[in-house]
Amino acid sequence: MTRPESAGHDYDVVISGASLAGSAAAILLARRGVRVALLERRSDPDAYKVLCTHSITANAYPVLDELGLVPALEKAGAVRNTARWYTRWGWIEPRAAPAGPELPYAYNIRRSVLDPLIRSHAARTPGVDLLLAHQVTGLLREGGRTVGVRASTPRGEREIRARLVVGADGKDSAVAKLAGMPVRRYENTRFGYLAHFRDLPLPDGIGRIWFLEPDMAYAFPNDDGVTVLAVLPDKKRLPAFREDLEGSFLAFLRALPGAPPLDDAERVSKIIGTVDYPLHSRTPTAPGLALVGDAALTGDPLWGVGCGWALQSARWLAEAVAPAAAGRGDLDRALVRYARTHRRRLLGHQRLAADFAKARPFNPLERLMFSAAARDAALARHMHLFASRLIGPLRFLNPAAVARATAVNLRHRGAPARSTR
Repeated sequence: MTRPESAGHDYDVVISGASLAGSAAAILLARRGVRVALLERRSDPDAYKVLCTHSITANAYPVLDELGLVPALEKAGAVRNTARWYTRWGWIEPRAAPAGPELPYAYNIRRSVLDPLIRSHAARTPGVDLLLAHQVTGLLREGGRTVGVRASTPRGEREIRARLVVGADGKDSAVAKLAGMPVRRYENTRFGYLAHFRDLPLPDGIGRIWFLEPDMAYAFPNDDGVTVLAVLPDKKRLPAFREDLEGSFLAFLRALPGAPPLDDAERVSKIIGTVDYPLHSRTPTAPGLALVGDAALTGDPLWGVGCGWALQSARWLAEAVAPAAAGRGDLDRALVRYARTHRRRLLGHQRLAADFAKARPFNPLERLMFSAAARDAALARHMHLFASRLIGPLRFLNPAAVARATAVNLRHRGAPARSTR
């Protein structure tokens, strides 16, 4: 057990939730000299999130590298991810430029492998105490700020005091609810189901995403020869879908342009999903408190951004608050810096995702960019950077890119769509 050194605090930081965001934050804070209690409500160190795209977008690769997880992910069989996107104008197929660098990537890896890996990494980090079977039931408050948590444990209730409490406990965050954090919700008018298939042959082993306007689907190859197949139709189709879930799920996949060959693979999981997954964003800070990962912002599952944003937000928090959390600065000012970074980096992405979650067809600007990217290699690479969340909406729709897309489409006016495959 790490010995406390500051009077009045058991730890510098207590984190609720030892999944991706919480474990990453614990590691990065501890490496900066912060004493961390990492609480996990489940007792099994190998517990993992089931409903997930199982994909980490390329924006989070620097965080994985800083955490030292890249060699372990490669050893575990994680698949370097890129994707092809089907549109009514043909396939968008990002490829590296001639004589240019390879496309940025991160990894597809099942959470049953990823979650225990990062949690065990956190537990081995000096300065981190992983406390399993600790469920936060209340917050300790003094003078209008949070100063710790109350947790239920196998030995009864305990209080843990800290300068900073971090909610890394998912979209239904108990910490956020206990603190009364303001939240904005956006309706998602799609539902989703997914299943895992083993030995599913995909062209070049590369993932596929289908933009069917408004329906969506994707195929993401993962470790151990397992591919995640997901469908995200308009909720108008839900009543018929529910009448025969398995039949509807498989029929949807078989009807996709360039459909994955299901009969050549083995389904190795149940069909699971959700019929109501609203997007939300919360104010990510309050006096003595911060939120990371899905607790702060929940993205639309169809974009596969949740894991990447969980890791990034953990890093932004550690960079902003570490000195103050260890007692060497103004914590409130540090939290303002974190909130500002979180808002600047993610708010534009969230607004676009929330608008697209209305299950609408492409708007005119999206039609311009997607159609041009299906016809032009440079714009396909540009699309890859945006889908990987390496550039934001303003850079994606910058005047030069829009002008190029316009010129490309003018040259291809009347040309037939590229064939599906």
